Amino acid sequence: MSVFADKLTLISQQLLDKATGAEQPVIYAQPQGALYNILMQLPQLNQKYRPTPWLSSTHLHLLYFDLIKKRRIRQQYERIDQLPMQDGGVTAIAWLGLDLPEDTPTIVMLHTITGTPESMRELVRDLHQYTGWRIALCLRRGHAKLPMPVAQMNLFGSVADLREQLAYVQEKLPQSELYAVGSSAGTGLLVRYLGEAGSDTPFKAAFALCPGYDTAAGFQNVHPFYSKMMTQKLFQNFIEPYRQMWESTVSLEKVMKVKTLQQFEKVYFEMAGYSSYEEYDQATNPIYVFDNIKIPLLILNAEDDPVCHIKNLEPYKATIQNMPNIAVVTTKKGSHCGFYEGVWETHSWAAKLMADFLKQYTA
Repeated sequence: MSVFADKLTLISQQLLDKATGAEQPVIYAQPQGALYNILMQLPQLNQKYRPTPWLSSTHLHLLYFDLIKKRRIRQQYERIDQLPMQDGGVTAIAWLGLDLPEDTPTIVMLHTITGTPESMRELVRDLHQYTGWRIALCLRRGHAKLPMPVAQMNLFGSVADLREQLAYVQEKLPQSELYAVGSSAGTGLLVRYLGEAGSDTPFKAAFALCPGYDTAAGFQNVHPFYSKMMTQKLFQNFIEPYRQMWESTVSLEKVMKVKTLQQFEKVYFEMAGYSSYEEYDQATNPIYVFDNIKIPLLILNAEDDPVCHIKNLEPYKATIQNMPNIAVVTTKKGSHCGFYEGVWETHSWAAKLMADFLKQYTA
């Protein structure tokens, strides 16, 4: 009877896996590299990622993540420090775990395209719980209703601002090892910084969740519904509240006419502090410098991501598999930044993978 029950359970699981798209993750990495060996030690990459069964739909998964789950999280930050930048602009850092011993590692987190302390609470909480480490969420200009004394914003953030934020973190916590996590648009800033910095970075390892890769082309693959919705959010968060600041911006009229993320990204360059789109692209696109990354970087993408489409990875698969410091993991399901598992109590499979990966590089 027990054998029959076990066989029935196995068949039922196989049918459920097929229906929900549960498959073992695919790894793109240099097979002989040290990074590949690290990945082989992570249990999640040696078994199937089983998404929450009732979230196997790409769009339902994303809407649950964006409109329901992350809004239920009540994690509080201990403090938010506003930081004056050298040019007079303002960024900030939201902290969790400031009371931990000074030598506790710190994860520097780079947020999404319209990220705020509230929208990032779930990932902040999860990484804090899974690692026991401190979290420093770096807020970009104009986010979380920060004052904008200098008329400048950037969809992917500024490497110069990030360097100033890192200097502040290092001065405050000189004994803390630093690790980095970028989420969605935050991966653009993370990869650009790592590529520019090369070996000259305090980060020991990094994780990029749902990147767009080439930012000059990535927005063209965003699902039309999300492209229009996110463009509206850009207006609501960065244009309308600071309208007075943008009055002298020559390209404002063009920006106000756009309907999609791709259109916005092509015409807002003056707001980012550049005189042309070509200058902006050369200065910010992570794809131009990613081959100079020297620390371990793990990238995670879902094949059903409707925002950072899996097509964006295709031109770089062969290159990545010849790079010793970068690996990409793809899953059949997960949508955009969701990656939920569990039936009644949902939790992020991706957050656990991040934590387990970063912990491999502790002293």
